Amino acid sequence: MSDSRSLEIEHRYGPRVHLLSDPWMLATLARIGSPDVHAPEVIGLVRSAYRILLHHAAASEFPRTERAVDTRMKQHTEHGVWRGVTVDPQLDVAVANVLRAGNLPSVLCLEELGRVVGPGRVRIDHFYLGRVADEAGHVVGVESAGSKIGGPISDRIVLIPDPMGATGSTILEALAAYRARDLGRPAKVIALHLMITPEYLRRVLDATDDVIVYAGRLDRGLSPDEVLAKPPGEDWERERGLTENGYIVPGAGGLGEVLTNAWC
Repeated sequence: MSDSRSLEIEHRYGPRVHLLSDPWMLATLARIGSPDVHAPEVIGLVRSAYRILLHHAAASEFPRTERAVDTRMKQHTEHGVWRGVTVDPQLDVAVANVLRAGNLPSVLCLEELGRVVGPGRVRIDHFYLGRVADEAGHVVGVESAGSKIGGPISDRIVLIPDPMGATGSTILEALAAYRARDLGRPAKVIALHLMITPEYLRRVLDATDDVIVYAGRLDRGLSPDEVLAKPPGEDWERERGLTENGYIVPGAGGLGEVLTNAWC
């Protein structure tokens, strides 16, 4: 187990859920959700938050290997060789880009991973998904406009960096698109979220047996005070973090819209 787990809060949701308690991350998320923050500032903040989240998940979940790497000092001394344990550079990763909010963190994951495991081993798959709401504005499902998948996911780590884990619909739809193409079983599926709700966790954990969730923050702001006084997950049935129309509370509003200035 990685020491990075010391920066996680205790909860009762089970071993597939990892909730960060990193003060720097929490400060960044507080700024992201602030009503006086707009694009382009919010773009930089989301990138910063996802670096923290990706590095934390990688330290905990990615395979490792012992390595001996020549440094620039090798030309001066035979001892100029660094030896130690790192993330395995032979790792293969597929990043599932759930448009629209997932586009920015997906590109960041490609950049960050490409510096460590090599750009030839990391790809982005695209999923064109959007919420479907009824006349009252309540989210009733997810509509797919198609996907573009680069190839098999057998033995790959699949990362799903979708900032807001609200209902779980988009994550499950992306996984269904992989399964429908019979692309093999991944080594791991890791969902990376800035903020999630108890409702999201219940739906995703109930519907899957392999998804591992990493989140910068758990939002359950609509729960009764006596529930909030308990450890997360202890009174799961009474925990609430979603409004009737599917937005996270406290949350950050419609982050996909904020990132793209959708109202311009």
